Amino acid sequence: MKPLRVIDLQGSPYAMGYVHGKRFHDEIHMFTEDRVRLCMDEKWTGHSLSRAAVIELAEACVAEHIAYAPELMEELRGMADATGLSLAELVINNGFTDFIDVVYNCGGLARPTSRVANNCTAFMLPGARSAAGVGYFGQTWDMHASATPYVILLRGEPDDAPAFLAFTITGCVGMIGMNSAGICVGINNLMAADGQIGVTWVFVVRKILQQTSIDAALACLTEAKLAGAHNYMLMDKQGRGYEVEAMSTRQHVRPLREETIIHTNHCLIQQNLDAERERPPESQASSRNRLLRAQELLDNPAANLDDLMALTRDEVAICTRPKPPMHVESCGAAIMCPASGEFWAVWGPPADGSYQRFVI
Repeated sequence: MKPLRVIDLQGSPYAMGYVHGKRFHDEIHMFTEDRVRLCMDEKWTGHSLSRAAVIELAEACVAEHIAYAPELMEELRGMADATGLSLAELVINNGFTDFIDVVYNCGGLARPTSRVANNCTAFMLPGARSAAGVGYFGQTWDMHASATPYVILLRGEPDDAPAFLAFTITGCVGMIGMNSAGICVGINNLMAADGQIGVTWVFVVRKILQQTSIDAALACLTEAKLAGAHNYMLMDKQGRGYEVEAMSTRQHVRPLREETIIHTNHCLIQQNLDAERERPPESQASSRNRLLRAQELLDNPAANLDDLMALTRDEVAICTRPKPPMHVESCGAAIMCPASGEFWAVWGPPADGSYQRFVI
């Protein structure tokens, strides 16, 4: 795989979005159209909807995004002007996996879904279990293999917020990242039956990256009206951290203590189980197998960076290759050390590529 593509963004939110949109105009169009099409497919959402019906739901979410993060929506507005796409279309591009939860629950009586494209494996390693004595966060980012060509890294210097690095895809404001204040955040997708008109996860991620304290970062999540379900992991440069298993309408917050936290793509909190949408059997088995494998690989009192990279490259269970019917792939991975400001990322299956090091 080629080196990860990096785009530098500076200035006002609008200017940052406009530059992003101009640089990747064609790719953003192609990826957005693909995501809108999937939202019309009952295999993904439980409904066979018209494009107009899908866009109507996305337009309802736009107002929630503006209320939650107006400056980030200015960034999206810049991207919209650069690409000619609507804000509603770009909300689908950005928050596709959350938006599927919205369509599932808001489009009427849903049928069981047979498609899912999220096999991410994420972990937080506390300083107490790190050879370096400092905390690390890491994860694979798994999606339908068609998403791999669109992976990029944003290197942002906003006028009125901390500088940040964000692993993402073209047209998306950020999926996994760390800022210059030492706040980092990553995610695992979950499948919610309680999706609602609300804010999609990538805007929560970027709002977290606008904060300078872990408590303010956590509040960005716990106070949000979430559109769909994700598991979030947050950490700061002092090693404080939280895992939040968040459905659309309920959340469970777990502080990082002295044990490693690992999560894949099924709910682990009892109170969330009745709000979880059923996964296809092969996807559920993958999630459970990856969790067990990651626990085995990180059963180490002094793990180091090489151990963490090796976990993401593990082809027994974690580094995923596309196969029918899901065609899911590990499209990339990221590892962050907030204490040192170091960020390592790889484009494509980690077993096939070399990590690149960045410093915020």
